[in-house]
Amino acid sequence: MNPDQALLSVQQLHAHYGKSHILHGVSFEVRQNEVVSLLGRNGSGRSTTMKALMGLVPPSAGEVHLQGRNLTGQRPFVICRAGLGYVPEEREVFANLTVDENLRMGEQPAVSGAARWTVEEMFDYFPRLQERRNTKAGSLSGGEQQMLTICRSLLGNPLVLLIDEPTEGLAPKIVTAVGECIQDMHRRGVSVVLVEQKLAIALKVSTRVCVMGHGRIVFEGSPQALMADEQLLSDWLAV
Repeated sequence: MNPDQALLSVQQLHAHYGKSHILHGVSFEVRQNEVVSLLGRNGSGRSTTMKALMGLVPPSAGEVHLQGRNLTGQRPFVICRAGLGYVPEEREVFANLTVDENLRMGEQPAVSGAARWTVEEMFDYFPRLQERRNTKAGSLSGGEQQMLTICRSLLGNPLVLLIDEPTEGLAPKIVTAVGECIQDMHRRGVSVVLVEQKLAIALKVSTRVCVMGHGRIVFEGSPQALMADEQLLSDWLAV
């Protein structure tokens, strides 16, 4: 694939929760081997964007293309098999299955062009999971469940991985490990769309950032360009 060609293309995406209009024409692209962060305040539409891409919230207008294939309106399992992975904010593990069984549940054949991942590589990233591999996932700490969710999604061998708030509520040591994992995904050729509240983490791992406000993209550019725009930071990111 041409490195300048969009791997994931989101065009004029709209989404509703009931009568509430949440997304108002969201458009952005992710190219091969990019980490793109969606930044913004709570309620700006970032998580809804991720769910709309995965088909968990049906888009009311707009289109989503992966490798040129139109995935708009498809069911989540079809979207997943096409090469789009998802790490939800809620850390949805199979509580009654062991760590090892959860990981095996995530395995699926890689689509053309996707990096291949193994369970052993997941244990290299997060040795704590190997120690707990025979433990039921419901007994894990929040940080361990986050590690497990990331690893289970990677074992689906995605072209693009959507990661929603991976460091929320985690200890600093685990935050560092998650950041290093995302950077290694990037080195291995996996493109990532990241929703991350911690600006320092997002800027460190991202090749490009999109700032959202009121369900729209209000800025798109490099992390350096974002940090140089004090008015933008004040208007859309300052607490």
